[in-house]
Amino acid sequence: MFATSTQKNHWIFSDEETLIRIREATNKAYVDQFRPPEDVGDFFLSATEERTLLHFYEYQLKEFCVKFQPTMNKAVIGTAFSYFKRFFLYNSVMDYHPKEILVTCVYLACKIEEFNVTIAQFVANVKGDREKAQEIILNNELLLMSAVKFHLTVHNPYRPVEGFLIDLKTRHPVLEAENLRPFIDEFLDKVLMTDVPLIYAPSQIALASVLEAARKCREHLDVYVTSILITDEEMLQSVVDAIRTIRLMVRVKNYDPPQP
Repeated sequence: MFATSTQKNHWIFSDEETLIRIREATNKAYVDQFRPPEDVGDFFLSATEERTLLHFYEYQLKEFCVKFQPTMNKAVIGTAFSYFKRFFLYNSVMDYHPKEILVTCVYLACKIEEFNVTIAQFVANVKGDREKAQEIILNNELLLMSAVKFHLTVHNPYRPVEGFLIDLKTRHPVLEAENLRPFIDEFLDKVLMTDVPLIYAPSQIALASVLEAARKCREHLDVYVTSILITDEEMLQSVVDAIRTIRLMVRVKNYDPPQP
């Protein structure tokens, strides 16, 4: 369960500012380690430039997963994104090429989420030298597992979404719950491109996606949330604050793929 998971204990952070500080510390550690004695100007990437580059490769990661054959389930994609974000939280793109880590994250996610493909089937989806791609993935697999502290189980929001939809059908049947699904999927796709999975619980992300979908369908779920789903006022306020922030983080994100 998420409440007792390594994800909650080690990979959920208090806010975006905390993530920014960690990334800046990671960037500084790399620069301090390799800075030459003489002044070489802007030789190294800044933490902001590293994040921009990673945004670009997050789009590459999503495109790779969408085009993958056989078709991947959503859990594999969500887990791959989690590994990628975790890895580069404490490692610099100046030390490890994101493209190589990207395919390794997806391959490891396939194993963990029991999406059964052989390494030969996997690299058949990779452009270019597939023999080299296989070598890169197998060489980096242990590195990736070590970098994420061998915390391999990832709780994604997709299962809680199904729970909310079933609950809506059961306890709030005035709403046609299945009409929300396309907008929920759209919202969760956008969530992957943000830091939301590193800050909020999967159930909070799932509920935010349901409420955002309801808003787009011009449906009102206030009564369902406040009178049926959550009756504890203190808990309700905490959940409302979290959902408001999640929806804001998703809305302010620019979804045009950045240039490398």
